[in-house]
Amino acid sequence: MRTTAQFFKALSEEPRLRILALLLNGELCVCDLMAVLQLPQSTISRHLAYLRNTGWVKGRRRGVWMYYRLAEMPTPFAQELVALLGKRLRELPDTLQDYAALEAFRRTKKPCA
Repeated sequence: MRTTAQFFKALSEEPRLRILALLLNGELCVCDLMAVLQLPQSTISRHLAYLRNTGWVKGRRRGVWMYYRLAEMPTPFAQELVALLGKRLRELPDTLQDYAALEAFRRTKKPCA
């Protein structure tokens, strides 16, 4: 039960929910998340570390940047929760704004690494 509580606790902060919503569409660089969320690298990294430690995301290094994606969920319960979040987070006005900001950033960004 403790693991399940920690899994849910990871959803308790807005930046982490926004990060998860963005990662629903695939892997992103920390630089992408910084641009969209308008938060410093240290803040983004802290939230990503929390999400990684609770099993929500996986990271990989490419050059100086880290790239993150949603982790494969180990249980049917976690898989169903991600499916529900995926459906409902995509409907939120803030998420739609984040998706638009990401697309605008991608049109102008230089490669991260």
